[in-house]
Amino acid sequence: MANPGNVTRGLKGAISNPNNSEEAKQRAAERLQQMEESGETNSAEAHAGQVERGHKAAISNPNNSEEAKQHSQQVLDDLQN
Repeated sequence: MANPGNVTRGLKGAISNPNNSEEAKQRAAERLQQMEESGETNSAEAHAGQVERGHKAAISNPNNSEEAKQHSQQVLDDLQN
């Protein structure tokens, strides 16, 4: 199953893309609305994906302390187990 966060981002991109037809934008908007109404965009899976991406960013951020990077790595390790 596709990650709801990725699907949401793709639909939002399709809606805002000036190269897409109005019909394609309308279909994307309808699907996005369906996902929002069903709660797919607020699912635990979507949240877990956001948490994972945030910790990956923290690890690669040169402005974060080593302690913060180690904490983020520990969280990522825990998520994978």
